[in-house]
Amino acid sequence: MASLKELKGRINSVKSTQKITKAKQMVAAAKLRRAQEAAEAARPYAERLNAVMASLASKVGGSDSAPKLLAGTGADQRHLLVVVNTDKGLCGGLNANIVKEALKTANDLRGKGKDVQFYLVGKKGRAPIKRNNAEAIAKHFDTSDVRTPGFEEAEAIASDLLEMFEAGKFDVAHLVYPIFKSALAQDPTTQQLIPVPASEGDAAATKGGDALVEYEPGEEEILEVLLPRYVRTQLFGALLEREASEQGASMTAMDNATRNAGDLIKDLNIEYNRSRQAAITTELIEIIAGAEAL
Repeated sequence: MASLKELKGRINSVKSTQKITKAKQMVAAAKLRRAQEAAEAARPYAERLNAVMASLASKVGGSDSAPKLLAGTGADQRHLLVVVNTDKGLCGGLNANIVKEALKTANDLRGKGKDVQFYLVGKKGRAPIKRNNAEAIAKHFDTSDVRTPGFEEAEAIASDLLEMFEAGKFDVAHLVYPIFKSALAQDPTTQQLIPVPASEGDAAATKGGDALVEYEPGEEEILEVLLPRYVRTQLFGALLEREASEQGASMTAMDNATRNAGDLIKDLNIEYNRSRQAAITTELIEIIAGAEAL
């Protein structure tokens, strides 16, 4: 059994930890609202851009003059997974779930005989992915120097990916990132990024309105401009979703840690009081026994 001094030290230590987790929870809660609003505000533009892209892509179709970003390289052997993780920890199982989704996608592709490489954004996903895929990591993109990654970082990542695509380093790129649902739920998802997918469902949904729309100078010329913007927009949205997911997961994790610390303090106080009462009882018995011996 631990001594009273040791128990007192453990209680003070847990109380100090509880103060830290409580402060971290309050900081995450303050940042969450702003990050959530930014992520939700970006979704309508991305959804509308997707609809326009589907409309244009349905007109261009599989023509020989279609842009490479839409038509692809003509092969799908080499795949690049762009994995968006956080730069900071203390956010529960968020990063572990993102890595799990990325590795699952990689294993599925390798099971089909495809070559897989990783493009890692954020620090927290590097170690677990590098553990068994060190030679498959194409590049790291560090966002830890920026307080809140924004459109500039999305543009830099997009430029990297487009250069790699033009250089023929991969055929298909997939984006793996968390979608913010709530402070309790952040769903890792995988979507094709390059070549830009032409959604048949969106194209069909907008087909009725397409007959009344004329594009100038033309669909292919517009796609040449919109396709890189689409890639940048998707990456920017992924960074915003990551930020909101990080703050939500951090707030939930720190709230759980604070509650667990409170429960631990309660248990330690009970143990301390029992040990203290046992020590007092032992002293009284010794005093009484000594008095009777006299």
